[in-house]
Amino acid sequence: MTTAIFSDLDIAHKLADAARAAILPYFRNLPEEAENKLADGFDPVTVADRAAEQAMRDILAQHRPDDGILGEEFPNIESRSGRTWVLDPIDGTRGFISGTPTWGVLIALSDKDGPFLGVIDQPYIGERFIGGADIAQMVGPHGTRHLKTRTQANLSEAVLFSTFPEVGSAEEKAQFDKVAASVKLTRYGMDCYAYALLAAGQVDLVIEAGLQAYDIQAPIALIQAAGGVVTNWEGAVAHEGGRVLAAANAEVHAAALAILQDS
Repeated sequence: MTTAIFSDLDIAHKLADAARAAILPYFRNLPEEAENKLADGFDPVTVADRAAEQAMRDILAQHRPDDGILGEEFPNIESRSGRTWVLDPIDGTRGFISGTPTWGVLIALSDKDGPFLGVIDQPYIGERFIGGADIAQMVGPHGTRHLKTRTQANLSEAVLFSTFPEVGSAEEKAQFDKVAASVKLTRYGMDCYAYALLAAGQVDLVIEAGLQAYDIQAPIALIQAAGGVVTNWEGAVAHEGGRVLAAANAEVHAAALAILQDS
């Protein structure tokens, strides 16, 4: 019997399919209250988060046993291959438990140079955004289309997204507010879907703080594949999370970065 050989893209689709199947029975139908992971604050996790990540880990154990796993809900698995799958089973759990369809499944494949394959999947509306060396596309109920970030370079015409109005610390919020005062429109609460919309050419900027590696590695690979730029607020790589600036192009990125760095 011949064992099927799957590409990294095939595996990414398998992971996203498995996560969809694990999550959708619970969306708007949770059997219990979300567990809070923070003693001071609110960072929810649900049975759907854990079921989805476990389903993805099972696939990787079968098909990529030498690759590492960095996930939100379970302990890390060290890589023996130099490659690591970075998983966030439900990015935007607050939105998930509130019934909004702005959460998503984040899947990235990373090596020593950072993430080179990324998926943002929204199971409920059936949209999957995929970015890598040879692909930048969205597959959904209305068909498949190529992803390309916006090319307009005027910050005053830009659309800016962030998840929380507070952004981060008081200092970080003050810097963010300077950028928000310079753009045409600022919107909040989109979670990872904001990064998908940036890759799709709908918005120009996403600025956030306090992110983890599993929050941003899939968006990095996706946005870069679509022609965008993702760095931290110092203009360096943002693979490990922290304060993130994602932009549709180099010009609008430079304009926003200059404001974020202006103390």
